[in-house]
Amino acid sequence: MITALDHVQLAAPPGSEERLRAYYVDVLGMTEVPKPPGLARRGGCWFRAGAVQLHLGIEEDFRAARKAHPGLRVTGIDAYAARLEARGASVVWDSALPGHQRFYAQDPVGNRLEFLEPV
Repeated sequence: MITALDHVQLAAPPGSEERLRAYYVDVLGMTEVPKPPGLARRGGCWFRAGAVQLHLGIEEDFRAARKAHPGLRVTGIDAYAARLEARGASVVWDSALPGHQRFYAQDPVGNRLEFLEPV
C-alpha cells in the first residue's frame, strides 16, 4: 500500500549544481539536504521545504521536463509569485484548473514547475 510521496526527482545537466542551488534555495526558499556520500559522488542536489523533497539528478544526455512536472502546493500564492518575479524568475499564470490559483515557472535548466493554491 502506498502511504505517501517521498520525493520527486528531476534531471539536470552536468555542472549545473550551483545554478540549481541559487534557484531552489534563494528563489524558491527551499533548504538543501546533504546527499548520502555514496550518492553525492553522482552529482546533483536535493532540496526540502517541509515534507516536500525535490531531488535533482545529473543526466549526461539531459533534456528538460517541459510537460511533466511536480505540482507544488503553496500558501499566499500571489506573494509567492511576486517573490519569484522579484528574484528574476518568469511566472506564467494559468486559470484552467477549477478551484485553484496556479502558475508555472521554469528552473534554471528548463524544468517545468507548477505552483498551486486551492481557493
